[in-house]
Amino acid sequence: MKLYKSLVLVGMMGSGKSLIGKILSRKLNFDFIDTDSQIEEKEKKAIPEIFKINGEKYFRDVEELISLKSLKLNNKVIALGGGGYINPAIRKYTLQNCISFWLNWKNETLINRIKNSKKRPLAMKLNNLELNKLIGKRSTTYNLSDYKINCDKLSKKEIVKKIIELYESSTNKN
Repeated sequence: MKLYKSLVLVGMMGSGKSLIGKILSRKLNFDFIDTDSQIEEKEKKAIPEIFKINGEKYFRDVEELISLKSLKLNNKVIALGGGGYINPAIRKYTLQNCISFWLNWKNETLINRIKNSKKRPLAMKLNNLELNKLIGKRSTTYNLSDYKINCDKLSKKEIVKKIIELYESSTNKN
């Protein structure tokens, strides 16, 4: 039986990782960690501000440190930032030690959610075509997750139930 340190939610910005993660953590009685919130707390700045003042490379370095630190903890539900799983070190650690779930949505759903958000520094300047390209590019990497949850026709409750069922069946394998 494989023992996983934690459950990790991956996916595009706007995919509901934080919302689903909070519900999931309550159901499993695990602590919830949102790596984007942890970064903002550490830096004492909102993510768009970090991007603007320090640049994306600085943000990605901080993201790697915080994500890897969080991933080493046991019995957590961790929501990685949209770009977190794209980082090879974060992805490798996740795949070796945790169980990962990709919250997959149709491009139109994601674009509608992120289009005018001031919290998404990478997406704010992109048009629909560019957002489609970004989603396509990242989806190739998200697809490396242990499980893919197609969320479009599911309620929050159904998404959480599906993740718990997959988690429990994978931890009960011999």
